[in-house]
Amino acid sequence: MNDASARVLILPGWMDSGPTHWQSRWETLHGFERVQQADWVWPRRGDWMARLDEVLLEAEAPALLVAHSLGCHLVAAWAAHSRHTARVRGALLVAPPDTERDDMPPQLHNWRPVVRARLPFAATVLFSSDDPYAAPDRALALAESWGASAHGVGAAGHINGDSGLGDWPEGLARLQALGWRPGPATP
Repeated sequence: MNDASARVLILPGWMDSGPTHWQSRWETLHGFERVQQADWVWPRRGDWMARLDEVLLEAEAPALLVAHSLGCHLVAAWAAHSRHTARVRGALLVAPPDTERDDMPPQLHNWRPVVRARLPFAATVLFSSDDPYAAPDRALALAESWGASAHGVGAAGHINGDSGLGDWPEGLARLQALGWRPGPATP
């Protein structure tokens, strides 16, 4: 399937993605659209889900979702409740944290319990062997629950700006495997 016309929506995690994060770099390089949330500090699951629905309904083009960290849980929660899942062609889910751990910040407690329903679209989970927010076995368990393929990327921390990935071609290749094709940005 060639999805050059698909919108690519960037779904950052808690506290958004800074300028050195691969999500921000992809937004600049490829014209992807960041889904802005009203509150990045105290993220409310229902509010984030409603915002994703709004953005998906703004255009007719199908979407590919590129989620990082808490954004992965947004995709799972949204897909379990939305009537608009047919608008999504696939999702790249990078570094999903284990929000059920006892040491998670209090700002993330309303993201419990983790939604473990199978996603109604193709999805790929990418995880790191040394992610401080999720052990590999937890990331693999989430991928299995979501019906997603799972791939380790080695020791890359939380696969964020601190990981030094630059434009992260390996991640972009995984997005291409989900159907994205480089081309002019969709208005």
